[in-house]
Amino acid sequence: MRTLITFALISSTLFFQAPSLAENINGNQRFESFNQVKKILEKDVVFDHRFTLYCQAPFMANKQILLPEGFQTTSHKKRASRIEWEHVVPAENFGRSFTEWREGSSDCFDNKGSPFKGRKCAEKANRTFRLMQCDMYNLYPSIGAVNAERGNKNFEVLSEALPNSFGSCSMKISGNKAEPPKSSRGTIARSYKYMAYAYPKFNLSKQQARLMDAWDKQYPVQRWECIRAKRIEAIQGNENPFVKNPCQENKLW
Repeated sequence: MRTLITFALISSTLFFQAPSLAENINGNQRFESFNQVKKILEKDVVFDHRFTLYCQAPFMANKQILLPEGFQTTSHKKRASRIEWEHVVPAENFGRSFTEWREGSSDCFDNKGSPFKGRKCAEKANRTFRLMQCDMYNLYPSIGAVNAERGNKNFEVLSEALPNSFGSCSMKISGNKAEPPKSSRGTIARSYKYMAYAYPKFNLSKQQARLMDAWDKQYPVQRWECIRAKRIEAIQGNENPFVKNPCQENKLW
Protein backbone atom coordinates (compact mmCIF):
# COMPACT_ATOMS: atom_id res chain seq x y z
CA MET A 1 0.00 0.00 0.00
CA ARG A 2 2.81 2.42 0.86
CA THR A 3 4.37 1.74 -2.55
CA LEU A 4 1.10 2.55 -4.32
CA ILE A 5 0.64 5.77 -2.35
CA THR A 6 4.22 6.84 -3.06
CA PHE A 7 3.75 6.16 -6.78
CA ALA A 8 0.51 8.13 -6.80
CA LEU A 9 2.19 11.12 -5.14
CA ILE A 10 5.09 11.05 -7.57
CA SER A 11 2.72 10.79 -10.53
CA SER A 12 0.68 13.72 -9.22
CA THR A 13 3.80 15.82 -8.73
CA LEU A 14 5.00 15.15 -12.26
CA PHE A 15 1.59 15.87 -13.73
CA PHE A 16 1.23 19.29 -12.10
CA GLN A 17 4.87 20.34 -12.37
CA ALA A 18 5.32 23.56 -14.30
CA PRO A 19 7.30 23.27 -17.55
CA SER A 20 11.00 23.86 -17.07
CA LEU A 21 12.81 26.82 -18.58
CA ALA A 22 14.11 26.17 -22.08
CA GLU A 23 17.91 25.98 -21.86
CA ASN A 24 17.99 28.62 -19.09
CA ILE A 25 17.25 31.35 -21.60
CA ASN A 26 16.76 34.98 -20.57
CA GLY A 27 14.28 35.62 -23.35
CA ASN A 28 10.65 34.84 -24.12
CA GLN A 29 9.15 32.05 -22.03
CA ARG A 30 5.48 32.78 -22.62
CA PHE A 31 4.61 32.68 -26.30
CA GLU A 32 5.06 29.94 -28.88
CA SER A 33 2.57 31.02 -31.56
CA PHE A 34 3.92 33.42 -34.19
CA ASN A 35 0.41 34.37 -35.32
CA GLN A 36 -0.56 35.14 -31.74
CA VAL A 37 2.36 37.48 -31.04
CA LYS A 38 1.82 39.40 -34.28
CA LYS A 39 -1.75 40.13 -33.18
CA ILE A 40 -0.60 41.15 -29.70
CA LEU A 41 2.06 43.47 -31.11
CA GLU A 42 -0.48 45.19 -33.34
CA LYS A 43 -3.13 45.49 -30.64
CA ASP A 44 -1.12 46.19 -27.48
CA VAL A 45 2.31 47.50 -28.49
CA VAL A 46 2.28 49.60 -31.69
CA PHE A 47 -1.39 50.67 -31.62
CA ASP A 48 -0.41 54.34 -31.23
CA HIS A 49 2.83 54.25 -33.23
CA ARG A 50 2.14 52.51 -36.53
CA PHE A 51 5.34 53.03 -38.51
CA THR A 52 7.58 50.54 -40.29
CA LEU A 53 11.13 50.11 -39.02
CA TYR A 54 13.19 50.87 -42.11
CA CYS A 55 11.11 53.27 -44.18
CA GLN A 56 9.05 54.91 -41.42
CA ALA A 57 5.93 54.27 -43.51
CA PRO A 58 2.69 54.73 -41.56
CA PHE A 59 0.13 51.94 -41.66
CA MET A 60 -3.46 51.69 -40.54
CA ALA A 61 -5.23 49.30 -38.18
CA ASN A 62 -6.37 47.35 -41.26
CA LYS A 63 -2.65 47.00 -42.20
CA GLN A 64 -2.98 49.32 -45.21
CA ILE A 65 0.33 51.09 -45.83
CA LEU A 66 0.83 54.68 -46.87
CA LEU A 67 3.99 54.22 -48.90
CA PRO A 68 6.44 57.14 -48.75
CA GLU A 69 6.44 59.39 -51.79
CA GLY A 70 9.10 58.09 -54.13
CA PHE A 71 9.13 54.55 -52.75
CA GLN A 72 10.02 52.05 -55.47
CA THR A 73 10.55 48.34 -55.70
CA THR A 74 11.49 46.23 -58.70
CA SER A 75 10.36 42.94 -57.19
CA HIS A 76 7.82 41.56 -54.70
CA LYS A 77 5.48 44.36 -55.79
CA LYS A 78 2.39 42.66 -54.35
CA ARG A 79 4.07 42.53 -50.95
CA ALA A 80 4.74 46.28 -51.09
CA SER A 81 1.10 46.91 -50.24
CA ARG A 82 1.08 45.00 -46.97
CA ILE A 83 2.66 45.02 -43.55
CA GLU A 84 4.75 42.05 -42.48
CA TRP A 85 6.41 41.38 -39.13
CA GLU A 86 10.13 41.02 -39.72
CA HIS A 87 12.62 39.23 -37.52
CA VAL A 88 15.44 41.77 -37.28
CA VAL A 89 17.70 38.84 -36.41
CA PRO A 90 16.40 36.59 -39.21
CA ALA A 91 14.78 33.32 -38.18
CA GLU A 92 17.13 31.47 -40.50
CA ASN A 93 20.19 33.02 -38.87
CA PHE A 94 19.34 31.54 -35.47
CA GLY A 95 17.33 28.64 -36.87
CA ARG A 96 20.33 26.93 -38.45
CA SER A 97 21.76 26.32 -34.99
CA PHE A 98 18.94 23.80 -34.48
CA THR A 99 19.39 20.21 -35.61
CA GLU A 100 15.73 20.12 -36.64
CA TRP A 101 16.34 22.93 -39.14
CA ARG A 102 19.50 21.41 -40.60
CA GLU A 103 18.70 17.72 -40.54
CA GLY A 104 15.04 17.22 -39.64
CA SER A 105 13.54 15.21 -36.81
CA SER A 106 11.63 12.02 -36.10
CA ASP A 107 8.65 14.34 -35.50
CA CYS A 108 8.86 15.88 -38.97
CA PHE A 109 6.99 13.79 -41.50
CA ASP A 110 4.19 15.06 -43.74
CA ASN A 111 0.87 13.34 -44.43
CA LYS A 112 2.50 11.21 -47.10
CA GLY A 113 5.20 10.01 -44.75
CA SER A 114 7.96 12.10 -46.35
CA PRO A 115 10.49 13.75 -44.00
CA PHE A 116 10.98 17.49 -44.00
CA LYS A 117 13.38 19.90 -42.32
CA GLY A 118 14.01 23.65 -42.20
CA ARG A 119 11.92 26.24 -40.40
CA LYS A 120 8.76 24.15 -40.52
CA CYS A 121 10.44 21.25 -38.71
CA ALA A 122 12.20 23.46 -36.14
CA GLU A 123 8.89 25.15 -35.37
CA LYS A 124 7.13 21.82 -34.93
CA ALA A 125 9.76 19.90 -32.99
CA ASN A 126 11.73 22.39 -30.86
CA ARG A 127 10.21 24.61 -28.15
CA THR A 128 13.28 26.84 -27.88
CA PHE A 129 13.02 27.69 -31.57
CA ARG A 130 9.34 28.56 -31.14
CA LEU A 131 10.17 30.84 -28.22
CA MET A 132 12.92 32.59 -30.19
CA GLN A 133 10.72 32.94 -33.25
CA CYS A 134 8.01 34.58 -31.13
CA ASP A 135 10.21 36.97 -29.14
CA MET A 136 8.54 40.37 -29.47
CA TYR A 137 11.76 42.31 -28.93
CA ASN A 138 13.00 40.96 -32.28
CA LEU A 139 9.84 41.62 -34.30
CA TYR A 140 9.16 44.88 -36.16
CA PRO A 141 6.66 45.97 -38.80
CA SER A 142 8.13 46.20 -42.27
CA ILE A 143 6.90 46.84 -45.78
CA GLY A 144 6.49 43.35 -47.21
CA ALA A 145 8.69 44.00 -50.24
CA VAL A 146 11.50 45.31 -48.03
CA ASN A 147 11.20 42.31 -45.73
CA ALA A 148 11.35 39.99 -48.74
CA GLU A 149 14.47 41.64 -50.18
CA ARG A 150 16.27 41.82 -46.86
CA GLY A 151 15.61 38.11 -46.18
CA ASN A 152 18.38 36.69 -44.00
CA LYS A 153 21.09 39.12 -45.15
CA ASN A 154 23.50 40.43 -42.52
CA PHE A 155 23.78 44.15 -41.94
CA GLU A 156 26.81 46.10 -43.07
CA VAL A 157 27.77 49.65 -44.03
CA LEU A 158 27.86 49.68 -47.83
CA SER A 159 29.43 52.07 -50.30
CA GLU A 160 28.03 55.60 -50.28
CA ALA A 161 27.98 55.41 -54.08
CA LEU A 162 25.46 52.59 -53.95
CA PRO A 163 21.92 53.89 -54.62
CA ASN A 164 18.97 53.18 -52.36
CA SER A 165 17.23 49.93 -53.23
CA PHE A 166 13.74 51.34 -52.63
CA GLY A 167 13.83 54.86 -53.99
CA SER A 168 13.14 57.40 -51.25
CA CYS A 169 13.53 54.78 -48.52
CA SER A 170 17.23 54.79 -47.67
CA MET A 171 17.60 51.03 -47.35
CA LYS A 172 20.40 49.52 -49.40
CA ILE A 173 20.76 45.89 -50.42
CA SER A 174 23.71 44.51 -52.35
CA GLY A 175 24.50 40.84 -52.78
CA ASN A 176 24.11 39.15 -49.41
CA LYS A 177 24.42 42.38 -47.37
CA ALA A 178 21.95 45.06 -46.31
CA GLU A 179 22.48 48.58 -44.97
CA PRO A 180 19.56 49.99 -42.98
CA PRO A 181 18.74 53.71 -42.65
CA LYS A 182 20.49 55.54 -39.83
CA SER A 183 17.15 56.04 -38.09
CA SER A 184 16.83 52.29 -37.43
CA ARG A 185 20.44 51.32 -36.69
CA GLY A 186 20.34 51.78 -32.93
CA THR A 187 17.13 49.80 -32.62
CA ILE A 188 18.60 47.04 -34.77
CA ALA A 189 21.81 46.93 -32.72
CA ARG A 190 20.00 46.59 -29.42
CA SER A 191 17.79 43.84 -30.87
CA TYR A 192 20.85 41.87 -32.02
CA LYS A 193 22.63 42.31 -28.70
CA TYR A 194 19.49 41.25 -26.86
CA MET A 195 19.07 38.06 -28.89
CA ALA A 196 22.69 37.06 -28.27
CA TYR A 197 22.23 37.75 -24.55
CA ALA A 198 18.85 36.05 -24.23
CA TYR A 199 19.47 32.84 -26.19
CA PRO A 200 22.59 30.66 -25.94
CA LYS A 201 21.71 29.21 -29.36
CA PHE A 202 22.44 32.50 -31.11
CA ASN A 203 26.01 33.71 -31.45
CA LEU A 204 27.06 36.94 -33.12
CA SER A 205 30.12 36.82 -35.33
CA LYS A 206 32.96 39.10 -34.23
CA GLN A 207 32.29 41.37 -37.19
CA GLN A 208 28.58 41.66 -36.46
CA ALA A 209 29.23 42.16 -32.72
CA ARG A 210 31.61 45.06 -33.44
CA LEU A 211 29.10 46.66 -35.80
CA MET A 212 26.24 46.35 -33.33
CA ASP A 213 28.35 47.77 -30.50
CA ALA A 214 29.24 50.73 -32.72
CA TRP A 215 25.64 51.38 -33.77
CA ASP A 216 24.45 51.02 -30.18
CA LYS A 217 26.78 53.88 -29.18
CA GLN A 218 26.28 56.04 -32.27
CA TYR A 219 22.48 55.88 -32.23
CA PRO A 220 21.20 56.03 -28.62
CA VAL A 221 17.74 55.02 -27.48
CA GLN A 222 14.80 57.25 -28.32
CA ARG A 223 11.59 57.67 -26.36
CA TRP A 224 9.47 55.39 -28.58
CA GLU A 225 12.00 52.57 -28.27
CA CYS A 226 11.67 52.85 -24.49
CA ILE A 227 7.87 52.85 -24.57
CA ARG A 228 7.88 49.81 -26.86
CA ALA A 229 10.28 47.89 -24.61
CA LYS A 230 8.26 48.71 -21.49
CA ARG A 231 5.08 47.42 -23.08
CA ILE A 232 6.76 44.23 -24.28
CA GLU A 233 8.27 43.59 -20.84
CA ALA A 234 4.79 43.83 -19.29
CA ILE A 235 3.37 41.37 -21.82
CA GLN A 236 6.23 38.95 -22.39
CA GLY A 237 7.60 38.99 -18.85
CA ASN A 238 11.31 39.61 -19.48
CA GLU A 239 13.44 42.68 -20.11
CA ASN A 240 15.80 43.83 -22.83
CA PRO A 241 18.57 45.36 -20.70
CA PHE A 242 20.22 46.99 -23.73
CA VAL A 243 17.12 49.18 -24.03
CA LYS A 244 15.85 49.31 -20.48
CA ASN A 245 19.09 50.41 -18.80
CA PRO A 246 19.79 53.46 -21.03
CA CYS A 247 16.09 54.36 -20.93
CA GLN A 248 16.23 54.46 -17.14
CA GLU A 249 19.55 56.32 -17.10
CA ASN A 250 18.17 58.99 -19.44
CA LYS A 251 14.78 59.12 -17.67
CA LEU A 252 12.96 57.94 -20.80
CA TRP A 253 11.47 54.81 -19.19
